[in-house]
Amino acid sequence: MGGQETYRAIRLERIAPSFREGADVVELPVTEPARGEIRVRNLHCGVNAIFDTQIARNAVDYVKIALPTFTGVEAIGVVEAVGEGVTGYAVGDAAVTVRFTGGYREANTAAVANFAPAPAATREYLALASTGVSALVALEQIGEARTGETVAVSAAAGGLGHLLVQLAVLKGCRVIGVAGGAEKCAFVASLGAERVIDYRSEDVGAVLAAEYPGGIDVAIDTVSGTIFDAFLANIANHGRLVVGGAAADLEGRPEVVTAPRIAHSIYYKGASVRGFMNGLLTPHWDDARKRLFRLYQDGKLRVTFDSQRNVGIEGIYDGIERLLSGKSMGKVIVDLQS
Repeated sequence: MGGQETYRAIRLERIAPSFREGADVVELPVTEPARGEIRVRNLHCGVNAIFDTQIARNAVDYVKIALPTFTGVEAIGVVEAVGEGVTGYAVGDAAVTVRFTGGYREANTAAVANFAPAPAATREYLALASTGVSALVALEQIGEARTGETVAVSAAAGGLGHLLVQLAVLKGCRVIGVAGGAEKCAFVASLGAERVIDYRSEDVGAVLAAEYPGGIDVAIDTVSGTIFDAFLANIANHGRLVVGGAAADLEGRPEVVTAPRIAHSIYYKGASVRGFMNGLLTPHWDDARKRLFRLYQDGKLRVTFDSQRNVGIEGIYDGIERLLSGKSMGKVIVDLQS
């Protein structure tokens, strides 16, 4: 390379069943930012395992990829070079990105519009600027949650779920969390949920019907399958069921559902099922990010990370597989610098 400085990134080279099989670590030259660009040295990145897996399979309908393609969505780091005409950043500032192809790389040179400022280049601010924004926007813009309403959250011990629970509690809602296993359920309860349903040992639908006969005003589901069915069956009059993912359907196997069509579940209640796609809600990101940062700084919002430490570019593969295993609790993060 003639002594030129380089950095490493993960690039999808071939369509494959898993991210590890399709993506390779590559070494690239560090480039100087052009006009309107900055270069950020990434310190941490967040893992989005289902999205990553579906990208590797070329199964994300709204993202058209051409191989090879860089990968990863969210990262935070420190500005190390500023291009001509850039006034909002200086060398040493913290900058976060939540744009596809900006995440799984040690350095990122891109248009300044791809970044947002952060108080510090920490894991916490990364989680808030990415997953936190998703949680707040889903809760407010799509779920339209209001004080006093009953809110149910699936995968409540996960990166998104544990922030959703807290944000709903802060809004003055009664919160029901759904999680698997005693440790995860205890964690969700510690966040302020008034009821935590252990789907491994309890029937989610039966618990909701018995203990919440008035129904759920807002349900936010990222799992699908039987938990989605339980939420739908127990939705309140004018309730909103927000679909933020479908983890149980990752393999895409056909499923025979012998039940009335969804119209029968929502028509008589005036309820709705709403899709949440954060990428379609960019006008709300800046306000949400600033509010989340303030809540964290005021000690009102807790950010929890999974116990498995993933280090370096190679640690991204481990982080993806950890999240897919269902064993993680809190946000899965990779520390790019050891």
